[in-house]
Amino acid sequence: MAGKSTNDKSGERIAKVIARAGLASRRTAEAWIAAGRVAVNGAVIASPALNVSSRDRITVDGEPLPGRARTRLFLYHKPRGLLTTHADPQGRDTIFRALPKRLPRLISVGRLDINTEGLLLLTNDGGLARVLELPATGWLRRYRVRALGRVTQEALDGLRKGVTIAGVRYGPIEATLDREQGANVWLTFAIREGKNREVRKVLEQLGLKVNRLIRLSYGPFELGTLDEGAVAEVETAELRKTLGPEIAEQANTDFTGPLDDERNMTRPSGARPKGRKPGIHDRGRRDRGETGVPDSGPRAGARNRNDRKPKRRRRADRSGGPRPKYPRPKS
Repeated sequence: MAGKSTNDKSGERIAKVIARAGLASRRTAEAWIAAGRVAVNGAVIASPALNVSSRDRITVDGEPLPGRARTRLFLYHKPRGLLTTHADPQGRDTIFRALPKRLPRLISVGRLDINTEGLLLLTNDGGLARVLELPATGWLRRYRVRALGRVTQEALDGLRKGVTIAGVRYGPIEATLDREQGANVWLTFAIREGKNREVRKVLEQLGLKVNRLIRLSYGPFELGTLDEGAVAEVETAELRKTLGPEIAEQANTDFTGPLDDERNMTRPSGARPKGRKPGIHDRGRRDRGETGVPDSGPRAGARNRNDRKPKRRRRADRSGGPRPKYPRPKS
C-alpha cells in the first residue's frame, strides 16, 4: 500500500528539491508534478505546494530521485547571437545548446540578452542562482559599452543617484567616459540591479544608441581572458571562500556532496573522461585586444587545454627521409 506524502513545514518545496537534484528547473519540475509524473512515498502528487524532508522517498517517472550534487559555479563567455534560455519556440540558438556536452545540467544566474556578450554565471544549484540574482545581494556588474553618439562625463555623473525612465526606477549607476572613437564612445558602466535591458535604456535616455555591450564582471567573478564561447569552473574551495558564509547559508549550498557524474547518473555524451582533473573546463587564451575586453582577471587566464601545441614531426635523418623508429642495422 502506497505511503502518504508528508508536508513537513521545516522541509523544502518538492519542486525545489527536484531542481537541486539537477534533473530540471523548478518551473519544469512543477510541470512534471502537474502531469502526475512525481510521487512522494509512493503516492502521486498533483500540486507543488508540498514540503518534503530527507526522510521522504521521491520518484520521477518511477525512478528514485538522485542525491543532491555538490554546488558548482561556472564562468561562461557568452557570444552575441545566443539566447539565455534552454529552449526557444522560434528555434533560435541558445547558450545551453552551445555549451560542451560534458557539463552537468546548468541554469544561468540572471540573463544576458541576445545581443549582449561577456560574462555569464552558470550553476547547478537553483538556490544559489536565485540568491545571486537578488538586488539585496548588491553585487556590482561591470560592462564595457560602445555607443553611437556623444555624451559628457558630467551627464554620466548625473546617474549616480539613479534615474526614472517610463515609470521604472533604476538605482545608482557608475559610468565613466573612456574615449571617443569615430562616431562612437566607449564607456565603463556599473550597476547593481540588472533590470531588463537597463544599460541600453538608460543610455538611450542620454541620446546614445548602444551597438556593443560586454559584461566584464559579476560581483567578484571576472571575465578576464576567457575566450568567447569558453567555460571555466570555479574550484569548490575558492567558491566557498568567495561566496562567504552568509550567502552560502542563505542559498543553502552544499560543498561536500558528490559531483554530478559521481551519483550513479548516466554520463552524458562528451563528458569529462577519467583521469582529467575536475574543476577546469576550457580555460581561455589571452585576449589580443580585438574585443575591447581588458586582459585582466584572476579566474580565466589559464591556457585552453584544447590549444596544445601540435606534436613535433619526426626529425629527418641525414638522407632527408623520416627518422626510422629503430636503429639502422650496421653494414
